[in-house]
Amino acid sequence: MTEVLSQDEIDQLLTAISSGDVDPTEEVHQATDQRKIKIYDFKRPDKFSKEQIRTVSIMHETFARLTTTSLSAQLRSLVQVHVASVDQLTYEEFIRSIPNPTTLAVVNMDPLKGSSVLEVDPAITFSIIDRLFGGKGESVKVQRELTDIESSVMEGIVVRILGNMREAWSQVIDLRPRLGQIETNPQFAQIVPPNEMVVLVTLETKVGDVEGMMNLCIPYLTIEPIISKLSAQYWYSSVRRGATTENLNILRERLAAVDVSVFAEIGSMNLTVREVLSLSVGDVVRLPNVRCGDPMTLNVGSRPKFLCRPGVVGKKLAVQIIKKLEDIEEEEFEELASEGDE
Repeated sequence: MTEVLSQDEIDQLLTAISSGDVDPTEEVHQATDQRKIKIYDFKRPDKFSKEQIRTVSIMHETFARLTTTSLSAQLRSLVQVHVASVDQLTYEEFIRSIPNPTTLAVVNMDPLKGSSVLEVDPAITFSIIDRLFGGKGESVKVQRELTDIESSVMEGIVVRILGNMREAWSQVIDLRPRLGQIETNPQFAQIVPPNEMVVLVTLETKVGDVEGMMNLCIPYLTIEPIISKLSAQYWYSSVRRGATTENLNILRERLAAVDVSVFAEIGSMNLTVREVLSLSVGDVVRLPNVRCGDPMTLNVGSRPKFLCRPGVVGKKLAVQIIKKLEDIEEEEFEELASEGDE
């Protein structure tokens, strides 16, 4: 802690320096000679680097936004979810930090080995249940375990939340989280040894006027196979790669089924409103620079794409394409795709 000197002490120090009684560089040399010592606890070694913790935080900010949207739609109420913190601690410390009883969803992290735990604060749990049962979303102050019906309702909520988790993790791995079971006693959710390190994502949650926490606990043993992918360099490179390959193919597939308007244009000319109002059946409008027998222009949307000739197929009017006017280039498609993403 920095010591604040009074004006008298400053004057005395300046006097001592000017008289040569105090060497002003002595303290600097002493501070330089001192070794910087970092305290390290071997009982709980750090398994995640700061960069990996930051990447996990970015992933779950996306997860929080998706969960905010999905819960707001399902509950028909204002729901706010955002990442409060991402920490690494032992599993025993996590179990001791949550209330009993609470809502603990054990989640299978396929294709990763092992499980994770999604803990929902009782205040949030009972607020969601009250809202789905037709109430105003008020929380129950009495601490109790969930009934069978309430547990079934929370299973549906957790399954919806896990869908958001899969999408948030899609840039790193094709995660398929599945709900195993719901426990209310933290002591019954021993998914890893007590001294095993975990990453804990704490999500501040607000349902209406009720505030609480959701905690996502992921053991290091579960996330270890993809730990190298939890870096900013891999994250952003995968985002760019997805925008130019996978997403581009997905856009092509979806655009292939989109209906577009197609019309054949003989020619065009400008008329005043008075001239249009004076037209009647049998009038002839002479088109400039268009001769009989000239091909027509086939427009797709608002863009001319082909030259064609009119004809009949069966009892229906038709056009025959005789020439392509333009091809959409790969670069142009990517530019349109990027504009659509923005």
